[in-house]
Amino acid sequence: MCEVEQKRINILSLLFSIKDARLTFGEKPLFEDFAMNIHQGDRISLVGKNGAGKTTLFRMITGDIELDDGERWQEETLQTGYMQQDVIPKANQTIFQYILEEIREEAQVVSAYKVDIIAEALHLDVKRQMTELSGGQLRRAALARALVEEPDILLLDEPTNHLDLEVIEWLENYLQNYNGTVVCISHDKTFLSNISNKIFWLDRGRLRVCPRGFAHFDEWSTELLEQEERELRNRKALLAQEIDWASRGVKARRKRNVRRLQLVHEERERLKQDQSAYNRVVSKIQLPEPDSPEANSKIVAEFYNVSKSFKKEEGDELVLLKEFNMRIMRKDRIGIVGKNGSGKTTFLRLLIDELKPDKGKIKRAKTATVSYFDQKRKDLDPAATMQKVLCPEGGDYLDVRGKRRHVYGYLKDFLFDPKRVQNPVSTLSGGEKNRLMLARILANPGDFLILDEPTNDLDMDTLDMLEEILTNYEGTLFVVSHDRDFLDQVATKLLVFEGEGEIEGIIGGYSDYISYRDQKTTKAQKVKKAEDLPKKEVVQPEKAEHKQAVKMSYKLKYELEHLPEKISELEAQLSTLEKKLADPDFYQNEKESFHQVSEDYETVKRRLDRAETRWLELEDIRQAVAG
Repeated sequence: MCEVEQKRINILSLLFSIKDARLTFGEKPLFEDFAMNIHQGDRISLVGKNGAGKTTLFRMITGDIELDDGERWQEETLQTGYMQQDVIPKANQTIFQYILEEIREEAQVVSAYKVDIIAEALHLDVKRQMTELSGGQLRRAALARALVEEPDILLLDEPTNHLDLEVIEWLENYLQNYNGTVVCISHDKTFLSNISNKIFWLDRGRLRVCPRGFAHFDEWSTELLEQEERELRNRKALLAQEIDWASRGVKARRKRNVRRLQLVHEERERLKQDQSAYNRVVSKIQLPEPDSPEANSKIVAEFYNVSKSFKKEEGDELVLLKEFNMRIMRKDRIGIVGKNGSGKTTFLRLLIDELKPDKGKIKRAKTATVSYFDQKRKDLDPAATMQKVLCPEGGDYLDVRGKRRHVYGYLKDFLFDPKRVQNPVSTLSGGEKNRLMLARILANPGDFLILDEPTNDLDMDTLDMLEEILTNYEGTLFVVSHDRDFLDQVATKLLVFEGEGEIEGIIGGYSDYISYRDQKTTKAQKVKKAEDLPKKEVVQPEKAEHKQAVKMSYKLKYELEHLPEKISELEAQLSTLEKKLADPDFYQNEKESFHQVSEDYETVKRRLDRAETRWLELEDIRQAVAG
């Protein structure tokens, strides 16, 4: 195809254009000599630092903001749809009525069919009143409304917030097959990588465009900044500092990500080498009742046959945990995923003793100090200043992990302008409130850190900073998140809440879970296919061999029932020997005894390893028989 023909096609597919635009807020221009083109079929990731003007750009596209100067053009029949961030519910309005509110009357019959499909996928009951919905449900209603409208240009601002992973995957598939053009702001790197074919990067008032999807952003942006840095190298120091500031958090991202992932993968490999230990973390069989976690300094908490359920309004029982067993060790890095309402937050509230189990026991280390990031930000006083939040006792300094820091400098680490330190919390955006909460908690996170949806409304630079801090965190970490890339970066284990009290334990991050889930689905499909075969086609020798493989004698059952008690005894012996060997005076005072205890330690450790391995073998046989 010739160049002239290609240009003609590009012009024909042009939907929206801004040329030589200028836009000023106060005395400072946000955009100067600004240009932008949006074409049919674009799937655009709109990225940039907080305050770069992403939301303003959306309002320029919708026409809610007029340009101070320049040209704004759009196709004559162009329809633009915008997922609302702040929905003000009307009295006596159902979700169904809200979604169809802006649809032309003659089109509502067709659109009503779409409402049912999209609302069901987003887990919305269209008969519910808008005034009854939580903040997350209102956001989902706004998303449903934007999708049902099917505009030529669909503008999405953080659409994955408050969505569980199953719904996010559905949304990805929906947008990949969407007939119109999509422009999306999101902190979810995996989501952007899966839906986009173009990048708009707002950088210091300029729009940089990459004709490839977000998966190439790090590589592309680094090349641009390195090129600019070379061009500015011989110019004034002030300009050099400006480019250094602008590129902070971007140029280093690739290198940091590589290092972080290397650390995480190393930890996962160590866990896989000790698979038996983790299998017992979420054991399906009844474990012996635990001693106090203080008996073993490595144990932070233990769940013993814990069950928890709630009564629904219609009288049914919602089961969240069912005879759940888990041992949480010091330095565990556990990600928690699952559908909304599957029990993730309930599990955390049980862990920190805000809720009591219906059955079973939960033992916690009494000396453990817990820091809890609550996604609802209940502990954040809207009237307090940012300085008051960080220094509640007054003064200008706070303790940050053993070092004295000035509050202004510490807030700069979290990308706040020091001039705003005296601003009340009520003036902050949702993302800024999350950053402030993280700044407060991460100053002294203690030895047990629980983060419930910490990534909502954060920009990518803040996410990078958070990942860096959590990578170097020495305590026990629990993270509830629907951000798949974030989980891959920080978690070495996953608890997957499947609903109805079913919880899967997976070694690795979200990518490892996807591999496990796909293998499980493939296996189930093979089993179903075999079951659907006519009986005469099933090979009888394989059947007999299978029966023989899963046979379990009384002797094996007895051994399996008593192994947990034996393992518990060996662990207690090992703990006692460890304490003796840890005594610095033991070797000096009793050299012969020291050598004997060292030999006993290795013997007990080998016996424990053998017992755990045997327990795994027998448990596999038991499950095969049960299946």
